[in-house]
Amino acid sequence: MKGLDILKNGYLETVTNDSNTLSLLGRGGGIELMKQTVQKDKLMILFPSAEADVQEFFYILSGEMELKINGQVTTLGPDDLISARDLEEIVQITAKSDVTFLSVSNAMVFHSLSEDIKELRKIGEMVEKKDKYTYRHSSRVSKYAVKTASKMKLDRQRMDDLFIASILHDIGKIHITEEVLNKPGKLTNEEFDIIKKHPGDGADMLRKTAYTYLAEIVEQHHERIDGRGYPFGLKADEILLEAKIIGVCDTFDAMTEDRSYRKAYTPEYAMEEIRRLSGIQYDPEVVDAFEKVLQQEGKI
Repeated sequence: MKGLDILKNGYLETVTNDSNTLSLLGRGGGIELMKQTVQKDKLMILFPSAEADVQEFFYILSGEMELKINGQVTTLGPDDLISARDLEEIVQITAKSDVTFLSVSNAMVFHSLSEDIKELRKIGEMVEKKDKYTYRHSSRVSKYAVKTASKMKLDRQRMDDLFIASILHDIGKIHITEEVLNKPGKLTNEEFDIIKKHPGDGADMLRKTAYTYLAEIVEQHHERIDGRGYPFGLKADEILLEAKIIGVCDTFDAMTEDRSYRKAYTPEYAMEEIRRLSGIQYDPEVVDAFEKVLQQEGKI
């Protein structure tokens, strides 16, 4: 049924270390739902967040935990709930037995632990090693993209998704040879056809993970609102806003860094070109927000 998802006898992804097991049950609407097991005598640590709106809940299903606050010991067991928001200092909680609990958080907790994301980011790092002119490119694009999204007042969930998608937007280039990636002259039609496959290849990699919902963002980041982009020639509102944001940030970073076939352009020239194509290739609202980011950072 549309709007209804059922996850039966399994998790989207599970990660395990020496002291606990953490399983992602669901993610959406700016929250993550997880199931976690902490082994006996191991610590669970709650850290203060740099963001004031971070809220976390921990509902104990089984086992017993103990925490000490201001010299007083509190014992927690099944059906007890911990709520954390605006913590002033670190809280250490000791598992007195193996403890299993559900946790709900509006911070991106799981993605930083995800083995899928780690493996995909390794692929991204391999791409940047193959293409010496794009070192740290994805990292810069992600920073521009999130700041642009913030200017456009996207909600937390969309900004979180945009951050991950922008970090991974070029992973499909792993299938392109170094000779093509680093070619100093103009690409042949055949070589450009190979380049145009990378958004789809990256999307296919994501569709094999729990992060399949990010695949379309990656797949569309070279689409342009006049329909002259690739791989599908989508137009205007057919393109996801997140992909439009990555498209602008990706273009600016590419233009302001050295390439095998040319030296870097100045930020002013790159922004002028993007502005010239606003409403043609690039979404005007995205261009305006991105320009404000550059002005705020003193880049133009």
